[in-house]
Amino acid sequence: MGGNEGIVPREVLTQPEPACWRIITMVTSEHSHSSAGQSVDAIVSGFERLGYVTDRSLATTVFLVTKLRKPILVEGHAGLGKTELAKAFASLLGTRLIRLQCYEGLDVSSAVYEWNYQKQLLAIRIEEQCKQTVEEKERHIFSHEFLLERPLLQSIRAEDQSPVLLIDEIDRADEAFEAFLLELLSDFQITIPEMGTIRAKHVPFVVLTSNRSRELGDALKRRCLYQWIEYPSLEKEMTIVRTRLPQIEERLARQVVGYVQTVRRLNLSKPPGVAETLDCAEALMALGKKQLDEEAIRETMGSISKSVEDDARIKNAGMSTLLTQ
Repeated sequence: MGGNEGIVPREVLTQPEPACWRIITMVTSEHSHSSAGQSVDAIVSGFERLGYVTDRSLATTVFLVTKLRKPILVEGHAGLGKTELAKAFASLLGTRLIRLQCYEGLDVSSAVYEWNYQKQLLAIRIEEQCKQTVEEKERHIFSHEFLLERPLLQSIRAEDQSPVLLIDEIDRADEAFEAFLLELLSDFQITIPEMGTIRAKHVPFVVLTSNRSRELGDALKRRCLYQWIEYPSLEKEMTIVRTRLPQIEERLARQVVGYVQTVRRLNLSKPPGVAETLDCAEALMALGKKQLDEEAIRETMGSISKSVEDDARIKNAGMSTLLTQ
């Protein structure tokens, strides 16, 4: 590509960023990539320092990501810390987190790149009186100067170090977009018809998450290391609550965790995850509650139940029953 491999000038990025993506510069940790990922134990302890409670199985998979440079596909129910894993991973490595939020209808222009058509038209008008050949003009208007980079391309063109690329909720995207990802996940390269193939200077650490709203294709799965995140045990969830809310009283924490674990057994359409446990605990603390009782459950129902049907199921189960189990 020659001179076209430069950084995109700031003035090119004049269009508003799509809501589906963002780049997050994580706080650089005291450990470099080489030291932070040198062992499974280092990853476990590093995550603990960052307030992310993990188990050895997940830490081992993350360790293999750093060594094998294969993407990791993390599946599990909503609210169990899949997105937080990528954030903690980026913080642990002291690198950027580039996030692509998937949704139905996500296309290349939102996920990979698009051309700055307004600037291209302006350049064409300016060059009308130039003596350049048509080929020279074409090479100019289809150069990096006119390219608006989106998350996937930005992760490939990272100049300083490997970023963490989070492709969040890939199950929400269409199968066609999933197929488009195969080139990136296998060869860490992206092909732009007008420019050719762009290969990664620094291979990104790729984290894909899925809530399993649909089954992903075998081709995508074969390119990834796989990790399933299950609902945590009572003791693990207690550890998470203590870590994220160190000011909570022990009695209240145990009551909240026990209550949420009981609610998960009610066959709800949207069982509460760890995120809802933390929301409930924070809500109770904000209300000045010292213990969980029927009144407190009613007042904080919105932090646990996310539909009117689930709300009815929880109430029909009996407040006293939820508190005694």
